[in-house]
Amino acid sequence: MLTHGVQSGEVTADSALVWTRADRPSRMVVEVASDPSFTNARRLEGPQLTPDTDLTGRLRVPAAPGRTTFYRVSADGSEPVVGSFRRPPSGGEDVRFVWTGDVVGQGWGIDESRGGMALYRAMQARDPDFLLHSGDTVYADGPLSDTENLPDGTVWRNLVTPEKAKVAETLAEYRGQWAYNLLDRHYRSFQAAVPTIASWDDHEVTNNWYPGEVLTDAKYAQEKRVDVLTARATQAFREWMPIESQRIHRRVPYGPQLDVFVLDMRSHRGSNPDALTAPSTPLLGDEQVAWLLDGLASSRATWKVIAADMPLGIVVKDGETGIEAVANNAPGAPAGREAEIARVLTGMRERGVRNTVWLTADVHYTAANRFTPERAGIDADPFWEFVSGPAHAGSAPPGPMDPTFAPEQVFVHAPTTTVGPAEGFQHFGEVTISGGRLRVDLRDATGTSLWSTELQPV
Repeated sequence: MLTHGVQSGEVTADSALVWTRADRPSRMVVEVASDPSFTNARRLEGPQLTPDTDLTGRLRVPAAPGRTTFYRVSADGSEPVVGSFRRPPSGGEDVRFVWTGDVVGQGWGIDESRGGMALYRAMQARDPDFLLHSGDTVYADGPLSDTENLPDGTVWRNLVTPEKAKVAETLAEYRGQWAYNLLDRHYRSFQAAVPTIASWDDHEVTNNWYPGEVLTDAKYAQEKRVDVLTARATQAFREWMPIESQRIHRRVPYGPQLDVFVLDMRSHRGSNPDALTAPSTPLLGDEQVAWLLDGLASSRATWKVIAADMPLGIVVKDGETGIEAVANNAPGAPAGREAEIARVLTGMRERGVRNTVWLTADVHYTAANRFTPERAGIDADPFWEFVSGPAHAGSAPPGPMDPTFAPEQVFVHAPTTTVGPAEGFQHFGEVTISGGRLRVDLRDATGTSLWSTELQPV
């Protein structure tokens, strides 16, 4: 049988990547058709599903005629599972997508009696073309307990698997993080119906990690070298997510109105302590900065969405001796990781890049931040950063804003103290591009729009 449903991703104008997992070694088979009855379906043989990849497999399949392709996956005669994906528009048709991040964090797992991961049901009801998952796709460092006590005296009852009962250290434990999320019926239904553009942040490996770090936390009894843990987490991420690219940062074209630039703000960074004290420290790295500026300058899409897994202006500390995100909580000229972001922003103006929007998650609340760097003496154009999440995790109070790039927090929806999903502060964002205009809605777990704005291209 197929144990965890189906997923799709890496959609292009003529194909998509389809994913599944079986319960034993077998051959993956995919049928594609332009209608859900699978009349005149095309049958394609995929890879052998073996223990080498945790019995997961992926196959790039051609799109059927029409905008929507239906696919049906089986393995050696198993009961098939059906999914679908929409190819990017070839003309000026509307585009709608959603984004969020932070899944099963802070000890909040699947409680089916409370509706499971209900936000995924609300996102699916919006009928988006794709999901931009802005990192923290799992919490490999966040063990689950059987129960969590709630402020109203009731009890949250987690579904707990052996891999989610401790921090992940082995490859099998990392694999179990992504397997866990697919046990939720809303998550699984959404993944079958909506393609994913997947990114990552820190919790896919461990909290606030950076290359070369050695952990001191006693919870990591088997392995404390972050580089070793990262290699295992990366393998599991690539096995269990519908991603084909060999690198996290990549450009995803989606028709003439949209290009998505997915950043990797984790793999090439300097240390978190250096980000607090050094005049300049890497975040994206020189190669990725050049790639981003070249890609933005060459893009002919109306809108360029920059998918950043961490915010630019919100202060996110790593204890008292380090900085986790970009902002270093100090006024004045850009320093630490801000210096690299300043290079990006000024480079965009120098190359005449227009119509950019930054989307992010990470901080466990939703917000709309308007930046006017010229007010802070930086030669860069104004821009918006929209924050969403969490999808299913603890929600947090808003963090302080750093003045370096002259931000204004236009809207924020957050609790006054850290709370769980039952308290109602779970969020996703939605982008609709229609007639060249880009509309952003910041929505709650029911799909209700809390705030919106519409941007005109220039």
